[in-house]
Amino acid sequence: MNPSFVSHRVGGVRFVAASPEDAALQTVALTAARAPHHVHLANAYSITLASRDERLSYVYSQGICYPDGKPLSWVSRLRRDKPALEQTRGPQFFLDVFRLGQADGVKHFLLGSAPETLEMLEKKLHDRFPDAEIVGAYSPPFRALSSGELAVQDDLIRSSGASIVWVGLGTPKQDIEAQRITHSVGVTAVAVGAAFDYAAGTLREAPPVLRRAGLEWAFRLAMEPRRLWRRYLIGNVQFVVLVARLWRSRT
Repeated sequence: MNPSFVSHRVGGVRFVAASPEDAALQTVALTAARAPHHVHLANAYSITLASRDERLSYVYSQGICYPDGKPLSWVSRLRRDKPALEQTRGPQFFLDVFRLGQADGVKHFLLGSAPETLEMLEKKLHDRFPDAEIVGAYSPPFRALSSGELAVQDDLIRSSGASIVWVGLGTPKQDIEAQRITHSVGVTAVAVGAAFDYAAGTLREAPPVLRRAGLEWAFRLAMEPRRLWRRYLIGNVQFVVLVARLWRSRT
């Protein structure tokens, strides 16, 4: 993590305290300066995974983490952190960096999702940000890649001239891959969750009123109950227990 960033730890993960706009500006500045970092939009589910996975915990400790979830900001405010953590939603962060990066010539590479989603995503982004440079996109197989396949993927990113790689492969795979790409290729890589699907229009976002109330998770659960029930119904309880246990240990 950049030592100049103010940060606070929640559930064992250290998060940068920044407004959503400042988070995007910080990322654009690092990218434009060719100062490669791996960036993560982590939430309560991410924290519970990291508490059980030493590799993921290490990845977060070496990268820049922004809090993508209202519960993290609530915990920070209850503890009276100065400044308190603010939610940085991955889908909006993705669009903000595209918008702000136009003036600095940021070159984007999109990694993940299905080929048809990437095609729709590129069109939507070009329509919305006509001056943004998308220099490449790749949909890898939905399985672990061999070392040879990873080398081919890295060469594709390297030859594109990308200065930032957006990784949408699902947590925790995307977080581990973002770190690997930063080290292997030497560019900033951002693990961005479902931002591709939201920006492409293949997934509905929660209404603003639910997002403000911290109920985006409930909307997503209603949309995809079979895929997400374990993450939210069990994961949210695990997060509360984990944070409470760590909080008691500090007092």
